[in-house]
Amino acid sequence: MDDIANVRFHRFRTAPNLLTLLRICLAPFLVATILERQFALGFTLFVAAGLTDALDGLLARLLKQRTMLGAYLDPVADKLLLSTLFLVLMHMSLMPVTVTVLVFGRDVGILVVAAILYAATGRREFSPSIFSKANTVAQVTAVAAVLLLQLTQAHWVVVFRAVALDATIGLTVASGLHYAWSASRRVGAQAADNHGAR
Repeated sequence: MDDIANVRFHRFRTAPNLLTLLRICLAPFLVATILERQFALGFTLFVAAGLTDALDGLLARLLKQRTMLGAYLDPVADKLLLSTLFLVLMHMSLMPVTVTVLVFGRDVGILVVAAILYAATGRREFSPSIFSKANTVAQVTAVAAVLLLQLTQAHWVVVFRAVALDATIGLTVASGLHYAWSASRRVGAQAADNHGAR
């Protein structure tokens, strides 16, 4: 029993997983700085969180420390950080309501579809598509642009923010539709297999 616990703890404390946990721990401090309108510090913390996101994946590949825990923990950390920031920025009237509603609507929709897919096929692993990855990048960029605009009103930042928000809207819709299409194909394939096995 102790050996099993040690193995699980070892997987938990791998460098990539520790970086992911650091990103989760940064979330409340980041939210606090933004609510207190300390945007320079908030932007710095957000960049630091983004670096941990990039590094954990890189280290997982280089050190060959990919774990099932990390595969589940990384997207949870991303969603926790981004969803919280979208809500906080919307609350402060810095993030458009439409963008925030679309982002949350997509995530809720994916959770519902994932639950249906699991019930129909028993599948637990859902690999992110290229649309999903691009959408995450767009959301990160949108939050960064909104925070940066609080530091400088330079024209390029205004344009950058507008482009990032438009990209987030487009990719949120595209990735949501792609996920639903992929899920329907899996359910259809599973139903066909079940029918053929009879």
